Amino acid sequence: MAWFYLLMAGALEVVATTVFRYTDGLSRVFPTVAFFVIGLASFYFLNRSLEGVSLGTAYAVWTGVGAAGTAALGIIAYGEAGTPIRVALLFGLVACTVGLKFVSEH
Repeated sequence: MAWFYLLMAGALEVVATTVFRYTDGLSRVFPTVAFFVIGLASFYFLNRSLEGVSLGTAYAVWTGVGAAGTAALGIIAYGEAGTPIRVALLFGLVACTVGLKFVSEH
């Protein structure tokens, strides 16, 4: 269950960073409130994951999922550059994140 919580935390991190782009410097109320609520939910699930995943692994996976997911969403939904090298590096990031699951001591 800890790994499920960790993946939820990472997915919520992607949503939070996506919502952040609509806050207009934290000046728009609804997107700003949504950003903080979703961000807190991400931290909640990250904290719950620590019941079965070490802190260092959990943090690395959380940031990896958040970074790769946000970058992929930027390419797919927002027209950001999806050059072959960028996509290859994102796959490498995902591979390293998945690899942590298999070498985790828990």
